[in-house]
Amino acid sequence: MPVIRQLDEAAVNRIAAGEVVERPASAVKELVENALDAGARRVVVDYADGGKTLIRVTDDGCGMTAADLPLALARHATSKIDGSDLLNIHSFGFRGEALPSLGAVGRLTITSRVAGGEAAMIAVAGGRMEPVRPAALSRGTVVELRDLFYATPARLKFLRTDRAEAQAIGEVLRRLAMAEPFVSFRLNDVSGGGEGRVMFRADAQTGDLFDALHGRLAGVIGAEFAENALRIELEREGLHLTGYAALPTYSRGSSVAQFLFVNGRPVMDRMLYGALRAAYFDFLSRDRHPAAVLYLTCDPQLVDVNVHPAKSEVRFRDPAMARGLIVSGLRQALEGAGHRASTTVADATIGAMRPEFAAPRVYQMDRPSLGARQAAYQFQAPLSVAPGFAEAPSARVEPVAVEAEVLPLGAARAQVHENYIIAQTTTGIVIVDQHAAHERLVYERLKAQMAEKGIAAQALLIPEIVELSQGDAARLMDMAEDLARAGLVVEPFGGGAIAVRETPAILGVVDAKGMIHDILDELADLGDSQSVQVRIEAVLSRMACHGSIRSGRQMRAEEMNALLREMEATPHSGQCNHGRPTYVELRLADIERLFGRT
Repeated sequence: MPVIRQLDEAAVNRIAAGEVVERPASAVKELVENALDAGARRVVVDYADGGKTLIRVTDDGCGMTAADLPLALARHATSKIDGSDLLNIHSFGFRGEALPSLGAVGRLTITSRVAGGEAAMIAVAGGRMEPVRPAALSRGTVVELRDLFYATPARLKFLRTDRAEAQAIGEVLRRLAMAEPFVSFRLNDVSGGGEGRVMFRADAQTGDLFDALHGRLAGVIGAEFAENALRIELEREGLHLTGYAALPTYSRGSSVAQFLFVNGRPVMDRMLYGALRAAYFDFLSRDRHPAAVLYLTCDPQLVDVNVHPAKSEVRFRDPAMARGLIVSGLRQALEGAGHRASTTVADATIGAMRPEFAAPRVYQMDRPSLGARQAAYQFQAPLSVAPGFAEAPSARVEPVAVEAEVLPLGAARAQVHENYIIAQTTTGIVIVDQHAAHERLVYERLKAQMAEKGIAAQALLIPEIVELSQGDAARLMDMAEDLARAGLVVEPFGGGAIAVRETPAILGVVDAKGMIHDILDELADLGDSQSVQVRIEAVLSRMACHGSIRSGRQMRAEEMNALLREMEATPHSGQCNHGRPTYVELRLADIERLFGRT
C-alpha cells in the first residue's frame, strides 16, 4: 500500500512557490507590493536577462530590524494582519508566503534598516538560511533575487524569452504605478552590468486624487488616453467608483487598455470586466474594446481578496451591486460627454490626408481681417461657369443664415456625395456622416420612447409574411412580447413563417423582412447569456438603422442644420451604434498645415 508521509519543509516551500511565483514578473509584483506596504514613496526595480538572473527592488520604506529578518523568511509570518479577521485586510500582502517562496527557488538576499537603527542583511539560497550579519544601507530595504528557479530547474523550461519576461515585468510595474500615483517608480534593465537602461519611469504626482491619477495615466498609458478620458465618480451603498474611461471613439482592437483596481489592488476579475463591456454595449461593435482605468473602493469586509494565492481575483459579498455601479457610473459619464468625439479621430484624418513628401515651409503675414478676406473672396469669385465646365453634381451648396460662432458643430455649408455634410465652425470645419449620425439620433429617440411609455406602433394594411427556418422563427417568437414593447408585433403564420403586423411608428415605412433578418443576426451574435434589456437595445439599434437617413439622399440646408442641432442636444451622438465616429472636426491650423501655410 502507498505510505502516507509528511513532506519536509523544503518540499512544502517549493510547492508553495509554484503557486505564488510563476515567472519573474510574479516575483517583482510580490516584492514591489511589500515595498508599498512598507510605506515606500520611491521604488526602483532592476532586472537582468528578463529577471531570470537578477531582480533587485530598492525602496525607502520603514525597513526591518535585524531580529525581524529571519522571521520575514518564515512561512506565514507577516506584520500585516494578526490572523483574527481575514476579511479586514488593508494591505497588498497578508499571506506571508512571498519571501520564503522566493528563498526556496532562488538565491535571496535582504538588506534593511529602520529609522534610528543599524542596517542588517540576511541571505537564503534554495531554502537554506544564513545567519544575520551587519550591512551598510542608508534607509529602507533592498531585496535582491538571483538565479530564479535554480533550485527547481524544471520550472526554467516553462519561462519564455528574456524579452517576453521583461515585457511582463514592465506590465506589472505599470499596473502598480497606476494604483499608487503618489509614489515614484523606476524600472532599469541592467543586463550586461552597469547602470543599465531606464525602461520605465513614473515620477510621483501632486495635487488632489483625480489630478494625480490623470497625470499618472497620461504618463503610463499615454497622453491620447488622458485627452479622451472621462472622469468617473459614483458612490452607492458603501461602494465608491472612481477613475477614467475613454470615449467610445477611442476604442481598441483588444482589451489591453482595461485596468481594474479593488481597494488599490490590481485585479483580473471576469465579473468586473463583463460590467465594463456591458456599459459600452450601446456604443461599440463586438470587435472593439473600451479603454478604462477604474478604481473600486469599499470596506474590506465587503470583498474577499483571499481567493487565490496571487491575489488577482476577488469575490464581492454583493457582486450585482458592484457590477451595477460600474455600468451606471460609466453610462452617466458617457451621457455627460454629449456629442463629443475623441481627438484621435481628427488626428487620424489629418494623418491620412498629409502628403508623404515634406512640403517646404511657407512664411506668411498675419491673418487678414474679416473685411479684407470678404473683399478678397468677392474679387476672386468667378463671374460665371467657364465654357466646357459644369458645376460638380455631388456638391450642394446653399446659403444659410445660421451663425457658426455660437454653435459647437457649426453651420451647414454644403453636402457632398449625398452623404457628407460640411459645416463651418469658428475654429475650422466639421464633416458629418449623415447616415451614421441620424442612425444614432433615431436609436436614442427609440430608447427614450420605450423608457417612457413604450414605442408607438403602426399597423400594416397588409401584414408582411416572412419565411424563416423553424429555429429562427422559434427564437423570434420567444422574444415576441419584448418586441411588442419595442413597437414590432409579430405572430406565427404556420411552419417557419411569421407575420409582421405592426412596426414602430417612428420609423415610417420600413422593409419589414430586412429588419427581421437583421434582428435575428443580432440575437445570434449576442448569444443566450445576455439580459433581456441588452437584447431589446440590440433590436432597437437594428431598427434605428432602417429608420435613418440613407446615404445618397440630398438634404436641404435647413435639414442639415436641424440634424446638427439635434446632434448637439443628444447624448452619445459623437459615435454611431457601432462605435464609429459620426463626425470629424478639423481645426483651421491643421488644415493650413496640410497646405504648408504654417
